[in-house]
Amino acid sequence: MTTSFRVWAPNARQLTLQLDGHDHRMPAVGGGWWALEVESAGPGSRYAFGVDRGPARPDPRSHSQPDGVHGPSEVVDHDVFRWHDTRWRGLSLQGSVLYELHIGTFSPAGTFDGALPYLDHLVELGVDAIELLPVAEFSGDRGWGYDGVDLFAPHHTYGGPDGLKRLVDACHLRGLGVVMDVVYNHLGSSGNYLPEFGPYFSDGRQTHWGPAVNFDGPESGEVRRFVIDNALMWLRDYHCDGLRLDAVHAVIDESPLHILEQLASEVDALACHLRKPLFLIAESDLNDPRLVESSARGGYGLQAAWADDWHHALHAVLTGERDGYYADYGSLSDLTKALRQAWVYDGRFSVYQRKERGRRPTGLKGHQFVVCTQNHDQIGNRARGERLACLTTPARLKLAAALLLTSPFVPLLFQGEEWAAGTPFQYFVDFEDPDLRTAVRDGRRREFARFGWDPEQLPDPNDPQTFARSKLDWTELDQHEHLDICNWYRRLICLRRTVPALTDPRLDRHQVTCDGAGSWFLIQRGRYLVAASLSPSPAVVPVPERTTLVAASGSSVSLYGQDLLLPPDHAAILETP
Repeated sequence: MTTSFRVWAPNARQLTLQLDGHDHRMPAVGGGWWALEVESAGPGSRYAFGVDRGPARPDPRSHSQPDGVHGPSEVVDHDVFRWHDTRWRGLSLQGSVLYELHIGTFSPAGTFDGALPYLDHLVELGVDAIELLPVAEFSGDRGWGYDGVDLFAPHHTYGGPDGLKRLVDACHLRGLGVVMDVVYNHLGSSGNYLPEFGPYFSDGRQTHWGPAVNFDGPESGEVRRFVIDNALMWLRDYHCDGLRLDAVHAVIDESPLHILEQLASEVDALACHLRKPLFLIAESDLNDPRLVESSARGGYGLQAAWADDWHHALHAVLTGERDGYYADYGSLSDLTKALRQAWVYDGRFSVYQRKERGRRPTGLKGHQFVVCTQNHDQIGNRARGERLACLTTPARLKLAAALLLTSPFVPLLFQGEEWAAGTPFQYFVDFEDPDLRTAVRDGRRREFARFGWDPEQLPDPNDPQTFARSKLDWTELDQHEHLDICNWYRRLICLRRTVPALTDPRLDRHQVTCDGAGSWFLIQRGRYLVAASLSPSPAVVPVPERTTLVAASGSSVSLYGQDLLLPPDHAAILETP
């Protein structure tokens, strides 16, 4: 079998292919590319590149790293995998419920194959798609995945390329979509050999996590191609249905055609070719409508953006926390605004950031925002990684779920949230370099000092027990209190699927009112009402005549004529005539 090896190294004077223990000189073929065809190589062959007689390095576009980030690359032929999802016609983000999970902690095995036995639980729960935390090859055996360095290679300890394909295939056969979390604002440091090949990073530009990717400087054309080809690979070769783009506010590009707009255009072209919908979701703290507005209106054309304001406004009210960025939230008026339009900061001054933040989301629809009550960041970036279940009462958990799953936005759940999992989700890494281990530990202690948390409470990210504590305990579902929460989530998701008004994205038909005393909220969703009480005493909510009770978070919720009696921290869904 003949395999073509290609690598971009524009500043190299000499390139060597090291293949199965033999060195081969590679000729330059123009444009900074070097290429060589080898007849004796095929899937499974191990190889590396040497730049100017330097040490062997993995292929920047390696599709498999069986021995980790420092080992040789492995040839992969994507055409030989036998897919069974030919009847899968894709997933529309509109109306969907997403479920974020981390492969290493989702199952006891912590692998792609290890997740398979638990997919039926997700089907019974009613979610539409899983959203995988990044799986691109990162240093060590455990980590969140946001410090990946071999962007084209699924992590070897998770099961590599075939393991990921088996997971996606199994999801599609069960009617579940798959969203891949990808990181294009920076790369990790351990095992990052890209600078030895070319100008992948900008001179003098830094993100919070390291050097910025070179999207607009000299030689940036091939860097842009590198990133876009990576995105298209997940959608084409791994059959993923969408991508979540990490922290796009740290993507620096002053080109006339922004990399996000170019990416959206090429993903749209691929969707046309595959004849199925594909979507892009941006994480950003800018609250900028241009992310999701069309290119014709001067936007980037992405399908949705995470709306952290929705989480923060609700979390601050439910828990009373006001440290760190929660200092910007906590009032019932903020929560009302979040329930109405997702973004609280739409040009308003932020005390925490000490500047005006955001723009008004005029003309946007609900499905252009992804909201949550919990996610990996909001749990894992706490000192001890506590979930919301550890910070508030079961009644308030149910109330939060009701607000989330009846909203006009795209709801996202975090693994185990649906049964109020008692296990934490903490930040963990597996770096060999002692200096890097120390830098990560000390850096997190400095960062979270702003929240007033005791640095000594912060678990050591390098300790294997930090990872072990973060694994889900599926036996909790055998306990009544956890099963009760899970049944409430199932009921709400079932309602969302069967009641068209609950997925209606038109925000002009979505009315939110709060009584003068701030004791209850009433949300109008077509003929349906969502009532929620955050008062310390029972609340009487006036409702129209002949209103019927559809679902309630507790048995003590009652309806008397035109009055709904809500105990403290309860929610109800009602149908009006």
